[in-house]
Amino acid sequence: MPEPFTPRPYQVDAIEALRQGWADGKNRLAVVLPTGAGKTVVFAHLAHRMLEHLGGRRALVIAHREELIEQAAAKLLAVDPMLRVGIVKAQRDDHRNADVIVASVQTLAVPKRREAIRDIGLVVVDECHHAAARSYMEVLEHFGAWRGVPVAGFTATMTRTDGGLAEVWQDVVFRLDILDMISDGYLCDVRGKAITVDTLDLDKVRTRGGDLVEGQLGKALEDSGALDAIAKAYVDHAADRPGVVFTPTVATAQAAAESLRAVGIKAAPVWGDMGREERRATLAQYEAGDVQVLTNCMVLTEGFDAPHTSCIVVARPTKSPGLYVQMVGRGLRPAPGKRDALLLDVMGAASRHKLASMVDLTAREIGQAEEGRSLRQVAEEHVAAEKQRALAARVEAEEINLFGSSAIRWLRTEDGTWFIRLTSAMFLFLIRDPGTRLYRMRRWTQADGVNPPKNDVARPLPEALAWLEEQAKLLAPGAFVAREARWRRAQPSDKQCALCRRLGIKVPRGSTAGDVADLIDQNRVGRVLSSLILPAAA
Repeated sequence: MPEPFTPRPYQVDAIEALRQGWADGKNRLAVVLPTGAGKTVVFAHLAHRMLEHLGGRRALVIAHREELIEQAAAKLLAVDPMLRVGIVKAQRDDHRNADVIVASVQTLAVPKRREAIRDIGLVVVDECHHAAARSYMEVLEHFGAWRGVPVAGFTATMTRTDGGLAEVWQDVVFRLDILDMISDGYLCDVRGKAITVDTLDLDKVRTRGGDLVEGQLGKALEDSGALDAIAKAYVDHAADRPGVVFTPTVATAQAAAESLRAVGIKAAPVWGDMGREERRATLAQYEAGDVQVLTNCMVLTEGFDAPHTSCIVVARPTKSPGLYVQMVGRGLRPAPGKRDALLLDVMGAASRHKLASMVDLTAREIGQAEEGRSLRQVAEEHVAAEKQRALAARVEAEEINLFGSSAIRWLRTEDGTWFIRLTSAMFLFLIRDPGTRLYRMRRWTQADGVNPPKNDVARPLPEALAWLEEQAKLLAPGAFVAREARWRRAQPSDKQCALCRRLGIKVPRGSTAGDVADLIDQNRVGRVLSSLILPAAA
């Protein structure tokens, strides 16, 4: 029979990376997978496969939210229905006969609760970016994390504003970028749109612990009318989309739901201290489609799985890329009929804070996102531009090498035109043939201006270079400047220096007579060429 929840190729790779890392001598290892990559499936398979190698010892999965605990237990049983899974949290204490124990870190923080759990040979930490907290450190130390017991951490973002993660995790052995997930069809592409609220002044919101102070941020949002702007933007851009709004405070979540309801959008708030049954009922209404939009105060960043969500509103501007990824990731899971995800980003008119944005969803450098472009489009356009820049740099290097190997002193104007000065009244220069990598020669004289020579043919750069040098020797024998002319090594003359002052040319300290002559020629030829309308290449 096929294995239930057959792991995807990258999930198998993540498991093998952990096992190889443990074999290589490091025991506290982390895996970073984007939201929607199925990290619960990965560690369920990991626990399932590792049990036979633990010599009778058991696996412990640590989580910090009820939803995560229930998810983990369900996935473990889906992977192996014969597995004995026990849950330890609050009044539940089902660990005595379990192969895998799923426990809340809050419960394990109580010494007598964790001391009752024995024979642990593998520890898995869900949302392991929390693991630098003292409660996690004490629990991990108790179960042997610093005495060689294999520990695997899973998260969508290995960031924590107050630091400390390097003290827990020795290495990230597997990392998958969100762009890979989008390209392979495992996640939806995402498009961003800014909701700019001119009256929202984020500069007055202070920073604490590396991010904007939630209470001040919530007040700024409410006082500025941002919540009504969000409601209007939702009607304008996402009227047919189920969505989730992230806000900084409970009051803001409740007020945002009211603003949405006022414009005809069925919305309901959820928050951390909400009654368990009421919250479950609200989430069930959202799942059933009876509620179109959930507004929440940071309770849906982890453990919330509703693939039909196709709009995310970040009404909680943040300086933390990790938090931003957690929020937006809730809308990227694919679902039947879902084309993409829409991201509505609430922005102030200006801000001294460097806020996270759509480009922070990927660890790759992709430049600035343009409105209307999806994350994948932005990334692909950036890659194409980088290739173009690399090609231009290579061509530039080739050109410099070619010109540098010439016996004649080639110079270049500020706009990049290569030229040879023959006399004060004559120079030759190269122009690029439009749309090609071929070059043509042009001659300028004070009397006649610019003219093409006889036999004007577009040539590859090495051929154009050789031909132009040949023409220079014919047109002005002995007049062109040799690279190694002895006079070039002398001190600049008073006449040269006076001319540079008159022309406004800055002469670097230590320049030779040749260097100053080059600066004067570049200045003069540049001014001449900039004043000309060059004839199009035939």
